[in-house]
Amino acid sequence: MKKSEIRFSIALDDQKVPEAISWSATDAGPDIHFAKAINIALWDREQVGTMKIDLWTKDMPTDEMKRFCVDNMGSMAENIVSATNDVEMAKKIRALCKELSDYLDQQEQGLS
Repeated sequence: MKKSEIRFSIALDDQKVPEAISWSATDAGPDIHFAKAINIALWDREQVGTMKIDLWTKDMPTDEMKRFCVDNMGSMAENIVSATNDVEMAKKIRALCKELSDYLDQQEQGLS
């Protein structure tokens, strides 16, 4: 069986607020990659529920954080189709993402 590892490293300030997030993965080559935010969701088989880790750095702009959240929701639409073939649920998620994306576009143009 092949194994792969993903490692995250979080640099914290004195108040334990993330200043830097880096990651590496055995399948991504030897390079260290940097991120402004991470969102990890796990389905805990014993608790039968979702466990989450959400972190972002001090320099993550608010507008990028909003886009990051919408992008995450959009990727869940793809996951639901792949995992369950529930095309209708994916359609509803995509529609919400489109609505939110349009809202963010309006915000960026100063219309709302």
